[in-house]
Amino acid sequence: MSDWSELHRDLLVLVVRHINLIEDYLNFGTVCKSWHSVATKDNFNSELVRVPWLMLAEEEDDDTCRKFFSLSNGMILKKSIPGARGKRCVESMGWLVTVGKEESEINMLHPFSGVKIQLPHRIHIPLPYPVNNDYYRLNDNFVSWVSIHKAVLSANPSHTSDYILMIIEGDFSFLCLWRPGDLSWTRLPGYNGQITDVVCFNGNFYAINYKGCILVCDVAGSKPGKNHMIAQLEPCIDGIYYILESLGSLFVAVQQFVYIRYVTDDRGRIPLTHIPGEDDDEENISYTYRTKTFLVYKFDLDNCKATQTRDLGDRAFFLGPNASLSVQASQFPGIKPNHIYFTDNCLNAYLQFEGGVGLDMGVFNLADESIQPHYDGVSLSRVCPPIWVTPNLC
Repeated sequence: MSDWSELHRDLLVLVVRHINLIEDYLNFGTVCKSWHSVATKDNFNSELVRVPWLMLAEEEDDDTCRKFFSLSNGMILKKSIPGARGKRCVESMGWLVTVGKEESEINMLHPFSGVKIQLPHRIHIPLPYPVNNDYYRLNDNFVSWVSIHKAVLSANPSHTSDYILMIIEGDFSFLCLWRPGDLSWTRLPGYNGQITDVVCFNGNFYAINYKGCILVCDVAGSKPGKNHMIAQLEPCIDGIYYILESLGSLFVAVQQFVYIRYVTDDRGRIPLTHIPGEDDDEENISYTYRTKTFLVYKFDLDNCKATQTRDLGDRAFFLGPNASLSVQASQFPGIKPNHIYFTDNCLNAYLQFEGGVGLDMGVFNLADESIQPHYDGVSLSRVCPPIWVTPNLC
């Protein structure tokens, strides 16, 4: 019988460089010393797009560790990430942007290596007009936890120092950017905020707001210029717009919600405790909400035209408080083509339910509009419910 530990090193390197799943890569290195010696960062093809893991919410009895659920094999990995303890987290390219309760510390954190990049602490830039909003003022201590709604990198900090970090921040969802070496955040001028998503595509940042307006962002030079509208989709009530790149094309996905008081479906097994407001005339009512459907548009940049589609081909989208992502389903076991994998991203609910959110997750079939669960457990948080995290080595 052959001794696998004595395989030639060049052959082992050839094999390990063809491994796509990081969990398989990590397992490869545990076989024996000779296999472990080639399972290095240099031999791991980190340029490949990978299927995100679901980072579950922080658990009260073990708040220094986080659990990651792999869709490919159903495995749960437990990892100590003290830098994410009690923090609001959003994700891009495998990096977390973490925000503390008082916004005293904001960092980029690589969850699997522990590498940390410190970011300017203060994000909020004074608005050019006065705001009188009693709801946000009363909840100011909590809102600071969710002041960053999205974070999108132009390039992976693991590979280069020439990148831009774009975030959607604040109660009014403005765009701000940061480059390595900057001492403060720079807010992009020329519009009224309310951005729901942003993507870096072909060297440019494209954003979309809650009215379905698609913008191209001028980030050239040290002083970013105004954003320019390039298209207008039909506005959607009670929905969230996402924008993402997929196989060289730009797509927009619209997530539509339905809000429910008395629930009869399976999601009603775990009612959420609503925080009553001054205008509420009823008490002790079980509330919840869920995703109703997704609409998807393929965007033609040359003609500035969006066409609705129900066929993504071999693509699968991953949407939520992460940088919106697409993968080729056929490259990964367990991933379904023409499906949208989503996590709970209804910001209004963060403010309304005292027990936390995270129930509104699932896999949406674009062909028949059905929704199935992708994780059978319950993972709730009022600060950082489950999010997608791309597993990469740093």
